[in-house]
Order: sequence, then structure tokens, then C-alpha cells
Amino acid sequence: MPSHKFSYRPPEIKRSLRLFCIIFLCLSLLVVSGCQQNAQEKQGVTKITFWHGINPPENRDIFNALLDKFNKTHEKIEVEALYIGQPDEQLPKIIASIVGNQPPDVLWFVPQLTGELVKLNAIVPLEDWLDKSPLKSEIDPAMFATMKLDDRIWSVPFATNNAAMFYRPSLFKEAGITKLPETWDELREVAGRLTKDLDGDERLDRHGLLLSLGKGEWTVFAWLPFIYSAGGELLQNDRPNLVNSGTVKALQFGTDLVKDNVAILSAPERGYELDNFLSGKVAMQITGPWTLAQLKKTNVDYDVFPIPALEKKAAVLGGESLFVFKTDPEREKASLKFLEYILSEEFQTEWALKTGYLPINLKSQKSEKYKEFVEKHQVLKVFLQQMEWARSRPIIPGYTRLSENLGRAIEASLLGDKNPEEALKEAQKRWDESK
Repeated sequence: MPSHKFSYRPPEIKRSLRLFCIIFLCLSLLVVSGCQQNAQEKQGVTKITFWHGINPPENRDIFNALLDKFNKTHEKIEVEALYIGQPDEQLPKIIASIVGNQPPDVLWFVPQLTGELVKLNAIVPLEDWLDKSPLKSEIDPAMFATMKLDDRIWSVPFATNNAAMFYRPSLFKEAGITKLPETWDELREVAGRLTKDLDGDERLDRHGLLLSLGKGEWTVFAWLPFIYSAGGELLQNDRPNLVNSGTVKALQFGTDLVKDNVAILSAPERGYELDNFLSGKVAMQITGPWTLAQLKKTNVDYDVFPIPALEKKAAVLGGESLFVFKTDPEREKASLKFLEYILSEEFQTEWALKTGYLPINLKSQKSEKYKEFVEKHQVLKVFLQQMEWARSRPIIPGYTRLSENLGRAIEASLLGDKNPEEALKEAQKRWDESK
């Protein structure tokens, strides 16, 4: 795999580039938003925009069909859904829209952005609305940790998930593996047995495991279960603290797997793609239930087991939340109606059945329709089981900077540019200097 290095730019140049990008995006958004507002004034319909990064494309098609149902049953509201790229690609657009005073009405994004949006005074607090809604009692209590900052509710969950280890049963059988790994040592041993030169040319054609590479949020999400399992934490006394033994152990484990040649790295920021898994170039990969719709369209065999543990079982709450931006009373009111639909048993059940996401509505979780679905798709039981010990990522102002710095440490470690402790110390130093 080609090396992936960072290039240094002086702070002044980086600030100028960032400012240029923001101005360009603002101008673009002004044009788009102007067209949207003209359409909104037609026929007494309140039109709102919904920005999202729903993937894979199969899931976008499913969402658009469900959105059509909402638009057809709400004559005075029209929701226009706009796909604006993966979460890491969305961030500059989101900031630009706020700077340009032309934000979307509703945003789909990881809840860890809450602190930044509150700091920018960009979003509507939701506790008054939710306290009056019967839907509050239907939300899975585990999700409230992702919704709050400073005891106020700033978002609602779109759906939830966590990540686990997908594997190819046929390749396990071929290698004579009958016991699924439960510990890090067992994972390393199994990965070694699955790594093979298939054609005798003294080059490895298959590796045991694909590891996510990059400094983006997906990479951090994929590595946090290992960090938490090793006793690592991102915060100490409510302050970021990346240099701790658990985080070092997790990054060292990944580094050793790569050095031992039993794992390969994903392309930068593409650790969620399944190409190598589907082709059999890797036998295991961390991903989540959102891939089930995609996997259904293939003839590839697959199954799932919980992420192996070091000191304790660990999983991280995934899924995106919905934020309502400050616009005007009519659009905010229409946005809340859209949120009611997303939180409803109807939407949550259909979304779960068709995509594999886990429903956040308790009525949906307990419905006969969903229970029957889980019985037919046994892999979901792994993700439902992991919800018992899944944790939220920190909801703090500046989380995006903290995540990026951790991601850079993960990337530097896996590429062998620095040892894990050095990489984490540099990440901590960057965080401290950026405050």
C-alpha cells in the first residue's frame, strides 16, 4: 500500500485556504437557498431542506421512499432531502452555511457535533418540544446520552447501531477455525490462520483482517471499541486526555497486526467500504448493520461476532442525530413535524426492516414485525446484545478537533510513522495548543 503522509502548511496559508473555501461555499449556498426560498413561498407550502450523508446508496433509496410517504401525507409541508457527502465532507459545508446565514432546516450528523453547533448559536434546543410530546417516552433511554449537552436536549436520534466483526464463514471453515475469537490474542491467532498465499507465488492474496485507516470520524468510531476495551478513555476529569495506557495498547495492537502481515489497511478514510471483504481478500472487517441491505444484493456468505475484548467488552453507539437550525417560526415548526415522523414507530420499524439499523423507538423494538425480522436475520442479535454495553462518544465542545487529533495518531501509528505513544503525545500537544 502506498504511504500516506501529511504535508505541512504554515498556519497563515491554512487559514487563508480555509477562509477561501468558506467564502466559496457560502456563495454557492446563497444561490441554492435563494431558489429554495422561492419554491417555499408557492402555494402556501412550507418547504424545508434536510441535509444528510446516508450511505450506502441502497439506504438512500429506502429513505427517499419513506420521505415520499411523509410528503404525501403532509400537504402543507415539503421536505427536500439533499445528499451532501460523507460526514467528514459535510463539515465545511455545514460551517459555511452557518457563516453565510443559510443553514439547512434539519441536519443529519453524528451527535458529537452538538458542542460546536451550540457554541455557534445555530440550533434550536428541543427539550420544551420533546417534554410535551408522547414520543419522548418511546425513545430508547440509552439514546439520551447522545442527545444532551449541559442538561439540555439539542438533537434526536435518527436511528442507532454499533459496529461488530463481520466474517466469511466459508473462509473460516476452509482454515479449520471452529471457535470464534473472543479476545485480542485469539483474534491475532485467527487472523494469522486466515492469511494465505493462495497461488503459491510467495505473495499474500488474502489477509485475516481489514483495519480502518484515516484521521476521520469513521476511523475513530472503528477504533474506540478497542480503546475502551483496553481501559482507555478520551476524557479525564472532563478534559481530553489521549495519552493513557488503554489508548496506547489499542494502537499498539493494530500496529502489531499490520507488522505481522495478518491485517491490511483500508484506503485512507474508506474503512467502511466492503470491496475487499466481498472479494475474499480479507476474511474479517469491522462494520455495522447498516450494510445488510447492501449485503443482501450479493451472493457472499457472511456472519457477525462481537468485537474481541482485552479487559472488558466494549462497543460504541453509532448512528446519526437530527438537529433543527434556527430559521423562522414556520420552518422550525415544520421541521419538528418531520422529526416526529422520524421518531415514530412507523418510520423506525420500516427503516430497521429495510436497512438493518437498530430502531430507537421502544414500540418498534417490541413490535411483532421487528421481532420476526430479527429471528430471520440472526446477525442482528449481536448488535442488539452489544447495545447492553455500548457507550456514547463524548458530547463536548471541540469534539471534532479531539477526534481529528486522535485519528491522526491512529493513522501515524498504523503507517509506522511514529510509535503509538509518540503519536498520541503529539496529538495531545496539538489539542492543548489549539485551545
